[in-house]
Amino acid sequence: MAEFPIHTVEDAPEAAKPLLETSYKNNGRIPGLHGTMAAAPPLLAAYNFAHQQFMATTLTDEEKTVVWQTINVENNCHYCVPAHTGIAKMMKVDDAITEALRDETPLPTAKLEALRSFTLAVIRDRGFVSEAETQAFLDAGYTEVNILEIILGAAQKLMSNYVNHFAGTPVDQVFQKFAWEKKSAVAAE
Repeated sequence: MAEFPIHTVEDAPEAAKPLLETSYKNNGRIPGLHGTMAAAPPLLAAYNFAHQQFMATTLTDEEKTVVWQTINVENNCHYCVPAHTGIAKMMKVDDAITEALRDETPLPTAKLEALRSFTLAVIRDRGFVSEAETQAFLDAGYTEVNILEIILGAAQKLMSNYVNHFAGTPVDQVFQKFAWEKKSAVAAE
């Protein structure tokens, strides 16, 4: 099995050092995901840029959380679900939304549920979402711009989820209290 190091500023490739310094400045630590991605500096740079751009979308913090966590849960990302649980708390997203996403239970509003359903369709159908599903999303109050924003969020999450699958990135200590296992995976055991 491949082993992926978690880099620090000191041992990272030269091109990754300023990226990790920024990560430390922004987070007060270097998240394990960033340390892992640092082995391929263009990946870490692309991930950071995608994150900044997704944060600049028209989606509310609740809606961003729905997109991120829907994808994290669907992709069974042991690292990103706890991390985004903590991030949602920092963004002051209602815990009921976070728990519904983590547990794959109904969200508190029909509009957020439509966002989760559409995001799942985008991921599961690889962008070949039916006209009926797309229309249901639009009828729920979302726009064509929101479709493009979900694609951006999906691109960001593809990078992080897949890196964590390959690397088995340990959950950062600050997020360990939010440890998570996919309910369907637990039921299958």
